[in-house]
Amino acid sequence: MSGKTTRVVIIGAGFVGSSYAYALLNQGVVDEMVLLDLNQAKAKGDAMDLNHGMPYGSPMKIWAGTYEDCKQADLVVITAGANQAPGETRLDLIEKNTKIFQLIVNDVMSSGFDGIFVVATNPVDILSYVTWKFSGLPTERVIGSGTILDTVRFRFLLGDYFNVDPRNVHAYIMGEHGDTELPVWSHADIGGRPILSYLNSHSDMYTKESLDDIFINVRDAAYHIIERKGATYYGIALGLVRLTKAILRNENSVLTISALLRGEYGLEDIYIGVPAIVNGHGVREVMELQLDQDEMEQFHTSANVLKEAMLPIVTSYF
Repeated sequence: MSGKTTRVVIIGAGFVGSSYAYALLNQGVVDEMVLLDLNQAKAKGDAMDLNHGMPYGSPMKIWAGTYEDCKQADLVVITAGANQAPGETRLDLIEKNTKIFQLIVNDVMSSGFDGIFVVATNPVDILSYVTWKFSGLPTERVIGSGTILDTVRFRFLLGDYFNVDPRNVHAYIMGEHGDTELPVWSHADIGGRPILSYLNSHSDMYTKESLDDIFINVRDAAYHIIERKGATYYGIALGLVRLTKAILRNENSVLTISALLRGEYGLEDIYIGVPAIVNGHGVREVMELQLDQDEMEQFHTSANVLKEAMLPIVTSYF
């Protein structure tokens, strides 16, 4: 998208939205950043605070705006909604956040917006689906953050365990961004060598039980962080910046986003976390990995949990 002014509108100036805005400023990803929130004073305060740090960051125009600013936006990133409280699962948030999203998406589309939606609010898979339905946009232009955070948590913990730079660990978490997600061990590798093969040749140092514990820590990470500090926001903010770069720079990068499946993995009409190629047009292609039998069963179980959870929403709204 070189040669044009790039604009990102962030809807929701809470912990995730403000952390994402701060990371965007630090990494110099866009030319214009617009902050929207029901609490207009908070959005204005964040814009002021970010602008004051501009001389130490990257040149860009930042302001607290209105839905009319969405018309010229390349991306509208939604981080608004009710947060996951201690003891709640992400799926507990469905009804209240669907109501919020109906208002948000209608207001965005009324501006004449014709860009790409990125959804970060939980439950992200279901809210990506409702954003697609409410917006009427092509499916490739509605993207959920999916398991981009779970995947980098996975890579970080595996790198830590094997004492390898996590950037050289290639592994995916797929499925619901939640309790039914799964590790794709059949496609996990370190520098091209399958992790399970590496494990077997170093059985005096590493164990399969430790790998199982690593996945459990990935799956339950949000609960541990929420228990300690009330919310998670830095990791997902950096994940959103990575996704933003992939889109605005037309990178054709593979990221584990939430995308609509249309026959891939034997599933239809569901947004769920999968590896996909992302570029300036949105989702170019869902990568259909050859999962082993156990992984495929777990993936379908995860999809069925999502479908059952969103059935009342589909019945009520669509």
